[in-house]
Amino acid sequence: MTRRSRNIKTVILSIAIVLGFALHSSPAEARDIQKTVLAGGCFWCVEADFEKVGGVISVVSGFAGGTTVNPTYRQVTRGETGHYEVVEITYDADRVSYEQLLHAFLRSIDPTDAGGQFCDRGDSYRTAIFVSNQAEQQAAQAAIARAQRDLGQRIVTPILAAATFYPAEAYHQDYYRGTDRIVTRAGIKTRADAYTFYRNGCGRDARVRQLWGSAAPFAN
Repeated sequence: MTRRSRNIKTVILSIAIVLGFALHSSPAEARDIQKTVLAGGCFWCVEADFEKVGGVISVVSGFAGGTTVNPTYRQVTRGETGHYEVVEITYDADRVSYEQLLHAFLRSIDPTDAGGQFCDRGDSYRTAIFVSNQAEQQAAQAAIARAQRDLGQRIVTPILAAATFYPAEAYHQDYYRGTDRIVTRAGIKTRADAYTFYRNGCGRDARVRQLWGSAAPFAN
């Protein structure tokens, strides 16, 4: 075998090895990454809940559904923008399905309340499911129909067309895990302690347990 033949054979073998490695590794890397936007009242609470779900990659607190571009938290909570408090959930659809997320979502809120959630009242605290396509629309309709049968009460959570998502200010992200200390009506607390105090005081888990009982996935 000539040197030229040996070199050609070496190159072909190297290419085959690289291609074989790529083909072997690509299925593990080709995850089905999806996003969905949900409004469930206080976004701190919805974020804290869904970051516990296997297959969820990230949850970002923010705003959607209104008319103001790049709204601030203060603008939204004053009712000046039409926006909902929402979370954008990024998830691996090979590990957790859209239907499973909707099932958990509807059982983590009070979907019978059209005026807000728990102690938080006003348009920005209303619930909603934002959908991006016909498949999501149908899945959301089916999830609401099933939840209504399970609950035995009329569900008022609307299905809305996808809207621009605006992340909330940095201090709202992972609020429930914050270790910095802040002044609250209950004294100086870490953000994590302030979050727990707020969630308990607002009656979120108590109301969810009253509605859904053991089917509530996150209620403490």
